[in-house]
Amino acid sequence: MTKRLSRETINQLGVQKRDFPGFKVGDTIAVSLRIKEGNKERLQVFEGDVISAHQKGASSTFTVRKIGANSISVERIFPYNSPLIDSIKFVRHGAVRRAKLYYMRDRIGKAARVKERVITAEQRKQKAQARKKNEQVADVEKMQEKNNA
Repeated sequence: MTKRLSRETINQLGVQKRDFPGFKVGDTIAVSLRIKEGNKERLQVFEGDVISAHQKGASSTFTVRKIGANSISVERIFPYNSPLIDSIKFVRHGAVRRAKLYYMRDRIGKAARVKERVITAEQRKQKAQARKKNEQVADVEKMQEKNNA
């Protein structure tokens, strides 16, 4: 007898809990990759702007674009759940108003940079307070679920 699985269940089957920092399209990140060369293993860092993100459970991906040597741009698509990704380091926020930044491919020189979104100390404090409040609400809901069960 075959077991019937829903599409959501299938999407969640290969998903592991990754404790990467939250990043969005437009942010600059540094992705550390494990690279095997012969019998040695080393880390290689790929730092650039996130130009797209595809969120579909186990098959989630994000695309990072960097300007390499001699102004040659390099794009790389990373599977979010790849075991080759060692860590992701957040570098800076980008001020963008699009979900995909494919228009950056046509830009050259300084025009190919993403503006930085500056966060003031007051905004940071408000964000922390909101996060703390959300955590408290989640804790209360968990306690209620335990009491109801």
